[in-house]
Amino acid sequence: MIYTLDDALLLIRGKQSFLLVAKVKNSFGLCIETSHDEYCQGVEAGDLVVVSAPEGGAVEPAMMLTELVRTFHVPLLVLPKNHPGSRRISYVVSVGPEIFTSCSIQRGTHPEQHLICSSDELGGITLRKSEQGVVVSSLPGNIIPRNIKYEIKTDFS
Repeated sequence: MIYTLDDALLLIRGKQSFLLVAKVKNSFGLCIETSHDEYCQGVEAGDLVVVSAPEGGAVEPAMMLTELVRTFHVPLLVLPKNHPGSRRISYVVSVGPEIFTSCSIQRGTHPEQHLICSSDELGGITLRKSEQGVVVSSLPGNIIPRNIKYEIKTDFS
């Protein structure tokens, strides 16, 4: 199913977790920092920023994280596998034209942007950019996405 995203965000909420999806407004280079390397990935206008909260929590921090990446181009940090800090990461981010949710990867340790860690209830979903917004595939039948508004003030004068 296709969901429009114009100025809205798409919230896909399960009983205990959620995904937040937004469209990138302008092209930019997204830097991804690992413990051994730094590389940059080209992000095109219309690509998706997806924030996953595998254990739920407040939506507002996910909204802020979305804006930090898509508006302010904050780099993504990737922890080494089995890093003890990955257990404490509440929200994870992926950016790209197509993103798959997976409950079988360790959060915060996956530098490839086509995958994002999710809960079991939201695992297996495919999110793909489209002219209208986002195409959501393999959505569990009990999950009904909804658009939410969020504006961040970027003019502090």
